[in-house]
Amino acid sequence: MAPSTTDAADDLESYLSLGLTVSQSKKDAEYPKVLCLLSAYLNKKVQRNEELLGSNEIKESTTIFHGHRVPDLSIKLYAERIFKYAQCSPSCFVLGLIYMERYLQQPNIYMTSLSVHRLLITSVVVAAKFIDDGFFNNAYYGKVGGISTREMNRLELDLLFSLDFRLKVNLETFRSYCLQLEKEALALVLEKPIHVQATNGIKHLSFNNSVDEACKHELVRERYSSQALQGCS
Repeated sequence: MAPSTTDAADDLESYLSLGLTVSQSKKDAEYPKVLCLLSAYLNKKVQRNEELLGSNEIKESTTIFHGHRVPDLSIKLYAERIFKYAQCSPSCFVLGLIYMERYLQQPNIYMTSLSVHRLLITSVVVAAKFIDDGFFNNAYYGKVGGISTREMNRLELDLLFSLDFRLKVNLETFRSYCLQLEKEALALVLEKPIHVQATNGIKHLSFNNSVDEACKHELVRERYSSQALQGCS
């Protein structure tokens, strides 16, 4: 059954609100609203899980997504970094959230400050490869995410196998997650920043000026290549 005109109008309003449309995401705001709302949602989940783990109400299994220390970059800044350099569509962040929550349905798997960043970059990368017209290789995505190419490959494969390669999401599910993120906007002003204590370790996300310059150079090269191809068509 085709969606009603009212439903279609509601969907468009929701997508505009989150900055999922091309016209909205290209406006004055540097980043679409979905990044801020997604970050707030993930922060809340992380805080809740760490409270439960701290009180021994739940037990956690360590996964491939766990680092040994908490990254210095906040979830919000990390999401903005991914959007800036990965050049993926804003919808990839909604789809990525769906993949993350499907992954977290496994027994004793919880998202914490040690795993949320790697889960985010991997889920968004998988989403970009699935729905966007163009995407980069994992060597580039690794630089964006502050991890090695080898680790990026391993994280992607683990997520894909955990999802049983079922990446298709129906419209109703996508719509429900958009509405869920919109609700975050109502509670955003009440949110308090979470404070987490970094642990000692050697496995951490790595960012520096040379990596950022390499990402910028790759974006410029990709842009010129696309223009050259369009000129030949």
